[in-house]
Amino acid sequence: MTTNQPRHKDCKKCLIESNKDIDCWNPDRMLDTLMHTTQTVEQDWTAKGLPKLVDDVVVSYEEFGGMVHLEGRDLPSKKIVIEVLEDLFTVLFPGYLGDLELTKASVKYHLSIKLTSIYARLTDEVEKSLKYICRKISQCPHDLCQKRAHVVAWELLEKLPEIRAKLNGDVQAAYSGDPAAISTDEVILSYPCILAIATYRIAHELYLSGVPLIPRIMSEHMHSLTGIDIHPGAKIGRNFFIDHGTGVVIGETAEIGDNVKLYQGVTLGALSFPKDEKGNIIKGRKRHPTIGNNVVIYSGATLLGAETVVGDNVVIGGNVWLTGPVAQGTKITLAAPEQKYRMEIRQTEKSP
Repeated sequence: MTTNQPRHKDCKKCLIESNKDIDCWNPDRMLDTLMHTTQTVEQDWTAKGLPKLVDDVVVSYEEFGGMVHLEGRDLPSKKIVIEVLEDLFTVLFPGYLGDLELTKASVKYHLSIKLTSIYARLTDEVEKSLKYICRKISQCPHDLCQKRAHVVAWELLEKLPEIRAKLNGDVQAAYSGDPAAISTDEVILSYPCILAIATYRIAHELYLSGVPLIPRIMSEHMHSLTGIDIHPGAKIGRNFFIDHGTGVVIGETAEIGDNVKLYQGVTLGALSFPKDEKGNIIKGRKRHPTIGNNVVIYSGATLLGAETVVGDNVVIGGNVWLTGPVAQGTKITLAAPEQKYRMEIRQTEKSP
């Protein structure tokens, strides 16, 4: 049966398109299916049918090899990487994040234990990540990745005081830039941008050290939690604040100066992707905007491409679309929309 009306009155999205039925579930149909289904699982399926399923799945491994990494060789554990990230939060925000109940008398003891554990686990995961790259070199020394992993983990931990100093500026920027913020305690405990920026500042150091996989695991994990997508390759200055945060995207080669404030839905993205003679995207080029100091970008603004260079002391209004340079001290807004009002005039019928 075909019709131009929805199949079920309580399912507005269920339409018939080009004589093709679009399945649509509603409570009546669900109940009907439940009460009248006649399908049953084959008797002894686990003994008879399951072996065939196993064979079919293995065949799919061979057919779609890009989705297979048997034995877990040379891949970091996503679970452990996230646990390390959360433990680093404990060190960066003691008493706020994590499970450590610190006092002045016990802080050194607990920090020593926590940092030792982070160092050991991070070294192991970095080593596996480096081997992921190094295995492509047939003459790679067997201990090269291990030695480099120790250095990378050590360098990151040595930078924790510097990272904390930057995060302190980010917290203060959030508190000063949001009239709804009651205290810096509230900012640290509840603002998603703090977790997103903290993750970025950790992942960025690993990115600069040439570690594959782990920086993206960290940043995409936080993206899934906060809705804020900051590539670890971006360069972000001090006192950075993302108000609300949901839907913000900051690309790999984006550069952001000091004292910058973004609102929700802002995109610092790529305008186009140049390709080589084979049609493959050319990677490793500057393709995202550069933002100066003391810039405010309001919600929904989209800035695309490497040619988009925004000067200092610029204000960019909501929903603005930019693909070119902006001089310092400029204020850019959309033209005010035309407002139209429709007056409904009702005529009363006269009695005969």
